[in-house]
Amino acid sequence: MKRNHDRAEWIASRDAFLIERHMADAMAAPHWHDHVELNLLMEGQMTYLFNGRQEQVEAGRLVLFWAAIPHQTIAVTENAPLVCAYLPLVDFLALPVDRGARQLIMQGRFLTQGPQENPDVSMFARWEREWQSGSKARRKLIVDEVRLRMRRLILDNAKIETVPTQLFPAPMAGHAVGYVEGLIDLINMHYANPISIPELAKRANIHPSTANSAFRKVLGISVNEYLIRYRMARAMQLLTDTDAPILQIGFDCGFGSSSRFYEIFKGRTGTTPRHFRESVSGMNPLAG
Repeated sequence: MKRNHDRAEWIASRDAFLIERHMADAMAAPHWHDHVELNLLMEGQMTYLFNGRQEQVEAGRLVLFWAAIPHQTIAVTENAPLVCAYLPLVDFLALPVDRGARQLIMQGRFLTQGPQENPDVSMFARWEREWQSGSKARRKLIVDEVRLRMRRLILDNAKIETVPTQLFPAPMAGHAVGYVEGLIDLINMHYANPISIPELAKRANIHPSTANSAFRKVLGISVNEYLIRYRMARAMQLLTDTDAPILQIGFDCGFGSSSRFYEIFKGRTGTTPRHFRESVSGMNPLAG
């Protein structure tokens, strides 16, 4: 339990890189943090509830996702060790990867390694071991290796079509999941517009309180919180991949005013949009 507590405290730090191993277990509720996760289940099987959808994970199959999107393990076999690498978002955005692929990840794509032989199990075990006891230089090397492994996984997934949504097990069944999926689709289409929660609920043919209740039940957050997170993801993407004026990006992502954009952006990232853009381009001017 102490290990999980320590991990929960670390997750609050948005600027830290970490590799750690723990026994996977079912979470009581979804959680989120501002890193891109690279996970490898060493034994057994588990099921993620990710962005309102169920994702099956098998031992030895590498997975990658943006952890700012609410996620929760809902089923895990006993004694299933999981090794996780957490890369800060600013480092991920600086990777020289395809812009379209990066956009899909920030919009909720859950990437998995294809059914091919790979040395990930032994490599992840070495990473975790050396991260705990290695020198500063060796830790730096591990960070570089994680970045390269992420790039390869993204490249391997470049032509994979969207995986059909799977049916939820009985505890997750009901109208809530359908409501959430419909609302997410509406937000993805209309996030740039000054749309309100009552308007979104009306388009989905449900009551606003029902919409928020379904979101909290499935994702653990309100509809408005998801909308803000989605707008933030698109703004970060545009700040990284384009030279568009910052004010224009704020309006294009639905923030309505420059003051609102700067207030939310700094509150969520700890920095301004301009400094965020400069930090990403400074880390890797060839990114994208």
